[in-house]
Amino acid sequence: MKTINLLYAPEGYWQALPEVLNQITNGCGTSGWKGALVPDTIYLLDIKPACNIHDYMYAAGLTLAAKKEADRVFLNNMLRIIDAAGGCSLLKMLRRRRARIYYEAVHHFGGPAFWDGKNEPCTTQAPQLQLA
Repeated sequence: MKTINLLYAPEGYWQALPEVLNQITNGCGTSGWKGALVPDTIYLLDIKPACNIHDYMYAAGLTLAAKKEADRVFLNNMLRIIDAAGGCSLLKMLRRRRARIYYEAVHHFGGPAFWDGKNEPCTTQAPQLQLA
């Protein structure tokens, strides 16, 4: 099953070179050993494309509104993948519940990942106060 046609992503994602996407996307979870704890599947269903689009949107976004949109798109894309996979209603319900957990995790705890590298260090010195 090819899920890529089902998913929403900004135009820049579809036009990005694979080398660029490889630098800013890593599937589900954070980079490093902690990311290995978050599977790219929900009950054997691959959701990595939804995670990669979410990573791209986090890298490209500059505002809190952009973060919220990325999180909503992430949930929507996971649900699209789940719906396209079909299966019994119990499995579908369990997958949708897990997708909601993934969404809640990025919604509540994704701020540091979103803002990472976006705040430039201050290069000017603070003015000195003159005490009389």
